[in-house]
Amino acid sequence: MTEPQRPALQHVIRDDGSHLIWVEGELPPHPVTINDRLLHWAATDPDRVWMAERQGEGWVRMTYGQAAKAIAALGGALLAMGLSAERPLLIVAGNSLAHALAALGAQHVGIPSAAIAPAYAGHGGEKLGQVAVQLSPGAVLADEPGNPAFAVHLPGVPVLAATDIQALARQSAGPEVAAAHAAVTAATVAKFLFTSGTTGKPKAVIQTHGMLTANQAMVREAYDFLKIEPPVLLDWAPWNHTASGNKVFNMAIWNGGTYHIDHGRPTPDGIAATLQNLGEVAPTWYFNVPIGYQFILDRLETDKALAGHFFSRLRMLMYAGAGMSQPVWDRLATLSARHVPGGVPVVSGLGATETGPFALYHTDAKPAPGNIGIPAVGVVLKLVPAEGKLEARLKSPSVTPGYWRDPDLTAQAFDEEGFYRLGDALRFAVPGDPAQGFVFDGRLAENFKLASGTWVSVQEVRAALVAAMEGIITDAVIAGPERDDLRALLLPNRARLQQALGRDLPDDLNGDPEAMALVDAGLTRMRAMGGGSATRVVKARFLASPLRFERGEVTDKGSINQRAVLRERPDEVAALYGEA
Repeated sequence: MTEPQRPALQHVIRDDGSHLIWVEGELPPHPVTINDRLLHWAATDPDRVWMAERQGEGWVRMTYGQAAKAIAALGGALLAMGLSAERPLLIVAGNSLAHALAALGAQHVGIPSAAIAPAYAGHGGEKLGQVAVQLSPGAVLADEPGNPAFAVHLPGVPVLAATDIQALARQSAGPEVAAAHAAVTAATVAKFLFTSGTTGKPKAVIQTHGMLTANQAMVREAYDFLKIEPPVLLDWAPWNHTASGNKVFNMAIWNGGTYHIDHGRPTPDGIAATLQNLGEVAPTWYFNVPIGYQFILDRLETDKALAGHFFSRLRMLMYAGAGMSQPVWDRLATLSARHVPGGVPVVSGLGATETGPFALYHTDAKPAPGNIGIPAVGVVLKLVPAEGKLEARLKSPSVTPGYWRDPDLTAQAFDEEGFYRLGDALRFAVPGDPAQGFVFDGRLAENFKLASGTWVSVQEVRAALVAAMEGIITDAVIAGPERDDLRALLLPNRARLQQALGRDLPDDLNGDPEAMALVDAGLTRMRAMGGGSATRVVKARFLASPLRFERGEVTDKGSINQRAVLRERPDEVAALYGEA
């Protein structure tokens, strides 16, 4: 398929050194709500499959026609329960048909929903309590309705199970449902998504109906194959995260596609379910995190039949959530070229919970990972000099109006021109030429100064350290604010370490001389890369215990909160510097 001619990219450099970059053109007219698109497909092709979920050995499928009736019934039931914007539906559940129907039923009648990670209800439910204070939910849908955390933090709030949703979906919708749907506007809150940022405390990001529909209009303008055929999706990523809960979930509805829920996970144990599903579902657009692609490649490179099926109608491979290494990129490109003439583009992008998320993207093949593309139609990218880098800010119709019931936090999130502050730094892939895209240049909130006053780009140091360790770690936390040098706490890849040492591992890796010798060898390789005190780690040790979600050390998306780890583990940091 020939790549269509793209609109011209505009680039203005201001006197203060900041940049404004955008694509000419406007978004096409689009409906007020995502549900309007679902109703469109229900009217024009009611028997088309909207969503499928594996239950046991087979798939349970729901058509657009069935979904439209169920969503209307659920909307009426939630209205009867007294739910509203001030008393939204809280969803503490994994991806499922019941979850999807409940969320769409709520937003159909102007009731927001808020999906949070089931882990929020664990460890005593501290984070659940923080969410409850912010939202005042009127009902809860839960995978574990008997969890005592609900009684503690949401006393008197009805807790529904999937079976309750299924029963309510079979009811008949009254005239109040159509009236409530007609009253929904672009400014009506459709849902809340929670993000923790550097504080570890959940904050409710408002997602309006206008945000969601504008974002899907952007996606359709960017991915031309969506205009040719309805997408077929197989996706595991959680709906409490914007990437899947907004972009992928709504992409199926917007374009009349079919969304297959993958209960697999990108882990050694969880990948088996994904591979089974890929043997039955050939996607047209596929997303995974880099480690997930690595697990899949291990199988696809040796199973020709599975690889042939996987690539049989694939038009795009997308990765996000972490940087992809060149070896994984090369393996993916080589395998796709073996099955598809010219290969399948491997793409990425940039966005945030506050931006819809879709904001920057590319669809053309690149020679290496890391490029996040250019602004989508309707998005203006602003780059502002900060700490020797360029801080990225965004303005578009899919940017949030702010944080629920938190005007101070909302004010801090936007600059004087109304641009949302991403907190990310970007750099030109080709200096001075925005048409060649941009490269992620680290989180400014993670960066710090050494005692010498030299700024440390944490993302660059982490990437270099992980590469130097050659697979024995999965990530690292960089220590050193106001100190003379950089040191690191390492997250071990125990499977790779066990393979490298040829034996079982002790619980205390720091007391294992052979394991520490591998760490020292990695640090030696890092020193050989050159650089000064702000780019080189001089000492490292393994984390004494796994990262803990309830302490904010790891987010519900699986990313590490560097500041929280350093704050919560002062003894381990002291040991790094010989102070323990």
